[in-house]
Amino acid sequence: MEKKGFKISQYACAVLLIVSSIALVTYQVVEIDDVAAGLLYYVAQSFLLAGSIFGLDQYIKIIKRNENE
Repeated sequence: MEKKGFKISQYACAVLLIVSSIALVTYQVVEIDDVAAGLLYYVAQSFLLAGSIFGLDQYIKIIKRNENE
């Protein structure tokens, strides 16, 4: 049961990172018609972390499935 809660929190963190980065970019485009370089770094790191969370989980599932066969 603990593992399921941990996975939910990981997925929630990944989704919130992506949503927050998109929201910040949208805000900057509306307010100043530009996107700062620091925000672009934040967006890139957010997508990398979110992709790592989802990708690593999928990779582990594939390895476990191959071990059971």
